Amino acid sequence: MSENVIIDIIVAVFVVLGSIISLVTMVGLIRLPDTYTRAHAASKSATLGVLLILLAALAFFYPEYGFDARILLAIIFVFVSSPVAGHLVSRAAYFSNVPQWENAVRDDLKEVLEKRRKRYEMQLAKKKGDEGRRLKEFDRRKKEEEEVNRHEGEM
Repeated sequence: MSENVIIDIIVAVFVVLGSIISLVTMVGLIRLPDTYTRAHAASKSATLGVLLILLAALAFFYPEYGFDARILLAIIFVFVSSPVAGHLVSRAAYFSNVPQWENAVRDDLKEVLEKRRKRYEMQLAKKKGDEGRRLKEFDRRKKEEEEVNRHEGEM
């Protein structure tokens, strides 16, 4: 077997695997029940699918151009940024009170959110004067709005 045939086989394997994993990602985005599991599917498996296809491009152009720095930078960028972006989208959804799937088993951020809320209330209690009154009024209004939103969501 010549060098070109081996590279073509490697490219074909990477493209097929990347395409299959991207297809699984698409199915996950359609079928999974809530924002958090969809973000997980999009960030984890889509990253792997794109990385495999970029590796195929790197192997395809290697005989003619050598290691292309642009493709290597794209691989590094996708590898670093995609999981971080998925994590940040999930945290933003959680802190925006996007509901979890009703059959979810764990809620690891609930404790963190409660600790933050208690720490905020302690700091709020320590504030004195006009600033303290304004912050307490703001906090009271925010809690009232959350109650109204919670009751509207239950209906």
